This record gives sequence, C-alpha cells and structure tokens, in this order.
Amino acid sequence: MIHAVSRRRFLSTQLSGVVAVALSPSLSAKKKDESWFRISLAQWSLHKSLGRGGNKVMDNLDFAAKAKKDFGIEAVEYVNQFFKDKAKDKKYLAEMKKRAKGSGVKGLLIMIDGEGNLGEPNENTRSKAIENHYKWVDAAKFLGCHSIRVNARSKGSYDEQVKLATDGLSRLTEYGDKRGINVIVENHGGLSSNGKWLATVIKNVNHARCGTLPDFGNFRLKGDKWYDRYQGVRELMPFAKAVSAKSHDFDDMGNETKTDYLKMMKIVKAARYRGWVGIEYEGGRLSEDEGILATKKLLEKVRKELA
Repeated sequence: MIHAVSRRRFLSTQLSGVVAVALSPSLSAKKKDESWFRISLAQWSLHKSLGRGGNKVMDNLDFAAKAKKDFGIEAVEYVNQFFKDKAKDKKYLAEMKKRAKGSGVKGLLIMIDGEGNLGEPNENTRSKAIENHYKWVDAAKFLGCHSIRVNARSKGSYDEQVKLATDGLSRLTEYGDKRGINVIVENHGGLSSNGKWLATVIKNVNHARCGTLPDFGNFRLKGDKWYDRYQGVRELMPFAKAVSAKSHDFDDMGNETKTDYLKMMKIVKAARYRGWVGIEYEGGRLSEDEGILATKKLLEKVRKELA
C-alpha cells in the first residue's frame, strides 16, 4: 500500500513537472528563440570610442571584453583599421586572442579596408591589392575567425567590373581556401551596392569559400541614387556567411527609422540563414553604447516574433 501511494505520488510529481515545462513560455520560447540566429557586435559600432574622429577613449585590445561586459554579446567582428599595423604582429594578435578567450568571446571575422581594390582595372595594381589581403587572411586564421570581409570596388562598364571583381575575388579566395578562411564581400558602395551585380560576381567566382555579408543599409550607389535595400538583401542572402544589422536611429517604439527590421529579418530567415547577425550602429543621436543596446533590443524583439 505504501509502495502504491509512493508510486502515485511519483507519477503525479513527474506529470506536474512535464505540464509545467510545457506551459512555461520562458523555457520553450527561449529554446525556440535562440535556434535561428545569434547576435554579434561589429567593432565599427564603437569607431568613435576607438579613435575615429580623434577622441580615443578605448583600446582595440579591450573591445572583446567590452562586448561581453557591457552588452552581453559573445561574438565580435573586428575591423582592421583599429590594428592596421598589427596584421603580422603575432605577439599582439596573441594578446587579442587571449583577451577575447578570457572574456568568453569568439572572433568571427575581420573587416578589411584600405588594402586596395580587388577589382582594380590595372592588373599589376589589382595583384598588389590581392596580395595586400594575404596577411589579413593569416591574421583571421590565427584569431580563430571564419572569414575576412573585403570590398569589390572596380572601375569601367557594368560588365567590365563584373569581370575584374570576379578575377580579384577568385584569386584571393584561392589563398583563403588553403588556410580555411572565407572571403566575403559586403555591399559597400559603387556597383557592390547593386545586389544583382554583386550576386552575379559571387556566382561567377563559384567557390564555396566566397560569399557575401549583406548590410541592411549600404545600398547607396552614387550621389542620391539608392538600390532598394530589401531587394538587395534578398539577392545577396543565398551567398551570405554573415549579416550586418546596420542601424542609425530609433523611433519611440524602438524601431529603426531607416530599415524595417521585421521585414528585413523575414528575408534573412526565408533564405534559411542560420548564423550570426552583427550589430553595426552608426548613429549620432544616441551614444555608441545606447545605440548598440537599442539595436540589440530590436533584434531580440524581432527574433521572438519570427521564432
């Protein structure tokens, strides 16, 4: 009898636990919520603090720790401009890696600027630009990143630029492939901000290690001429190995004023993307810290709505 009562009590307790878990929105929603993308932080979000503009208040080596401590973010996207002369400095890179690891932060990629145009018409100049990127491929490998982000700027007609950018990216990707590093292109001005053009280039490269980093905001072609940002992201997502959630300002409801994040993230999800989405705040009204937190809050809100 005692045994039977104990058994009934045990089953009742177990059943109650199952029901509690099933009805608990915090447990079920959280598990579902985190399943399709995680939030990272692009270093450019802190470019003012890091000295762009002359008022440097933080060091590159402190970036990863700040991402975790101040924003609760566990993955970062470095920008080469903030350690431009350190690409071959193994001691410095080791310190970067050590501090990131010590903070529980993973390095995802390095954004590369200022090393020449991969679609440069002059063959010798283009070759030099390609070789200039080699050291950053090696640095990315050392830091445990999966990619370097590059630019595909070129000159000439539409078709000529397709051909030139394809050549530069193909040759750099070959180098990256040998080291297990992806070469990904951001829509970043000129024809690279034309989603159709950049998608064509990536298709022509036709290499698993060459992809895109769609940025929600960088679709300015020239002057006041803009490419439709939603169409552009839709065209680039099939090749995406990272995504940049660009933000500038927010309304009273916390929505970004230039990009409909819900609409944009529906496009990202429809492409079956399952990776990191990086915050890249560039606004001026909010402080950098406030802008990063506002972007994170919006991404978390949208993630739950689309879970």
